[in-house]
Amino acid sequence: MAYTEKHTLPERSEDCQEAVSSDTTPSLNTEETRGDGVLERYISFVSAINFGFVLECSWEASAVMFQLSLANGGPASMVYGCFLAGIGTTAVAMSLAEMASMDPTVGAQYRWSARFAPRWNKFWGLMQGLAIFNSPDYVPQRWHITLLMWAITLLPLVGNFWFRKILKLIESIGAFLHIAFFVASIVTLLAMAQRSSARYVFQTLTHDVSGWTNPAVAWGIGLLTVTYPLTGDEVVQARTRVPRSMILSVVLNSIMQTTYMVCLLFTIGNVDQVASTPTGLPIIEVYYQATGSKAATNLFVAVMGLVIFTSFFNVFASVSRLIWAFSRDKGLPFSNFFGSVNPYLKIPLNALLLIGTCVALLALINIGSSTAFNAFLSLPALALYISYFLPIFFVFWRRVTQPKSIAWGPFSLKSMGIPVNLFALCYITFIIAWMPLPTVLPVDGNTMNYAGPLVGAVIVGALVDWVVSGRKRFQIRTAVPGPRI
Repeated sequence: MAYTEKHTLPERSEDCQEAVSSDTTPSLNTEETRGDGVLERYISFVSAINFGFVLECSWEASAVMFQLSLANGGPASMVYGCFLAGIGTTAVAMSLAEMASMDPTVGAQYRWSARFAPRWNKFWGLMQGLAIFNSPDYVPQRWHITLLMWAITLLPLVGNFWFRKILKLIESIGAFLHIAFFVASIVTLLAMAQRSSARYVFQTLTHDVSGWTNPAVAWGIGLLTVTYPLTGDEVVQARTRVPRSMILSVVLNSIMQTTYMVCLLFTIGNVDQVASTPTGLPIIEVYYQATGSKAATNLFVAVMGLVIFTSFFNVFASVSRLIWAFSRDKGLPFSNFFGSVNPYLKIPLNALLLIGTCVALLALINIGSSTAFNAFLSLPALALYISYFLPIFFVFWRRVTQPKSIAWGPFSLKSMGIPVNLFALCYITFIIAWMPLPTVLPVDGNTMNYAGPLVGAVIVGALVDWVVSGRKRFQIRTAVPGPRI
């Protein structure tokens, strides 16, 4: 299959006076072709903000997952962790946004790394928790979760066939619910829930529940509740809009997450009852204690699930385009097949179907072992932070050693680049250090955190592929950058 790409010569400006280096990669223009199809760039600035805004679904995800922090670190980990995560992820977003401004490509981290070298279990757990809450006699089985995963996977998978037509509606609904029920939740909890003391919220450090007795370790593990990924996608005028949408989405979600978690801790009610709820999801018990109504509790929790479900559309869209981009650069076996674009739908259909197939197959693991399945769910978070670290480190090193070799985009950190990059690297390293640790002691087959060994296995497998054939097959395409907008 022949591959062609459209480019125009760049306009020069004060922000980009340096010569384009030989390793310059193609920018995101209005369309890219592969085979018989055209992959269009159609997301507006507002859609780009909504895309990342809903994808992070920060306060909803924290509400669903905060039981981890109840046993590790407690309120101190959640409150101060929110501030740390907000500052840290903003630094990461600024660092990545600068690279997106230079090269706003679908491949993102792996392409930036190549250029400068010398991220669902929340939703499934939420649905099962609601089932137990409304039907106390219900006894969940692992195969129930597998069937639920298949059903929930089908809609966003099929919906992505017409993603362009339904994008604005999905993103608008998701963004509205994300904000409206954030306000409604806070107002309801403050008005109706039993109040906690300021001492409990700001001075309680839990380190004697999960088995981890070291306060620093317990606090660090509890941070995982409030750390979230960043995203970007095909955006018209991508060199300016991608950086803005990335940073704005992270800042807004950080503010909402911090506000919600502080409110939640002040209105948590009976902590022992919340922590031991039979649903396995403390947030259900928090709303029920506050409202005393199953109907109101179902409404609040169901809307959280709806926002998280809306983010699934974004996940399928983003990952399918990442597979398409990686295949286009010959990074996967059968690259011509997975790197093609459907000429009618104008999406990477084969890559999208690959994702759906993988999710359906991985769901089968849960039938045999929920522990092994949970390891697959925790793997992406660790891998994602590693993928952030590499391009930021490489651009930081290039910034220090060869600053004139970088062709900056419209968005540049300028003199703040070195300290921002360095802080982002320190933050990522700090978060990665806690991710492979088990959340409960003593460690056995059921409590083992397999994310670390799995990441190691993936890295070893990638290195083997690189030595055998990848170094000959994989090639980042070079071209003259597109117009400065």
